[in-house]
Amino acid sequence: MLKPLHLLTLKAVVRSESFALAARDLGYTASAISQQISALEKETGLVLFEREAHGIRPTAAAHRLVDLSSHVLAAMDDLDHQVQELATGATGRLRLGSFPTADVRLVPSALSALVETHPRARIQLEEAEPDELLTALSQGDLDVALVYEYGLSPRQWPAGLTRHHLLREDLILLRARGSGLSAQLPQLSRARWITSREDTAGARSFVRLCAAAGFEAAVAFRSNNYAVVRELVSAGLGVAVVPALGHLPNDEVEATRLTQRSAHRQVMALHRSENSNPLLPAVLSCLRRAVPSGEPYLHQAEDA
Repeated sequence: MLKPLHLLTLKAVVRSESFALAARDLGYTASAISQQISALEKETGLVLFEREAHGIRPTAAAHRLVDLSSHVLAAMDDLDHQVQELATGATGRLRLGSFPTADVRLVPSALSALVETHPRARIQLEEAEPDELLTALSQGDLDVALVYEYGLSPRQWPAGLTRHHLLREDLILLRARGSGLSAQLPQLSRARWITSREDTAGARSFVRLCAAAGFEAAVAFRSNNYAVVRELVSAGLGVAVVPALGHLPNDEVEATRLTQRSAHRQVMALHRSENSNPLLPAVLSCLRRAVPSGEPYLHQAEDA
């Protein structure tokens, strides 16, 4: 099989009609150029140059071989360019998994910045809860997963994953405006509560928060959709504790930051430690920059 390197050398020698000039242009010695041409002549069975006392002269076969190989060399050059772009992430693919509240407050800004700097990269987004995202991440179906961990419901992350802390959210008590209900958790032991679905990290954190305040909450409604939770609170159907990303200012709802120890939620990005996707540094940088600044209940992670 003909070697592209030998064809490139042939093209340079035919153009310059000199081994020495071709060697200078290609960064080789004249001896190396002569050896490559000899190898090409042996492989093709063609006489490519007439050796004369004061130089060389390309044969008709040499000119024809240059013409025939031009499209091959152009394709190889294009392939090299495409590989370089793939290696830098310019035309790569990144699969991001995220949970709903981050999809609303963090992901759009981060992906907008990523698409701006890598317009030809293919970016995919999947939405799920952390346990589902971890399964997809471990199986190689995701490159990056946005997950969370409640201070009152810590968890062990699988081995082989690298964590990047993005932000810490305060937990916020929501009450209908004008309800007259206390902003102090221990004074709400008889309140009607709205919280997330049972067996979720949010629900476990809520139970432990109330237990630390000395009571067991009477839960009336459950929803993992914080927009639904806010509407139920604004309708006077109960009170709720939500993480800061799940809170949007509402004239009908009063919001108070809980000051109890561990009343917070950490948001982080995870990826497999051996993942070499060149887009990883870019998406992590965009996620860090997407963290809202100047909001009273959101705090940039110290190692972000």
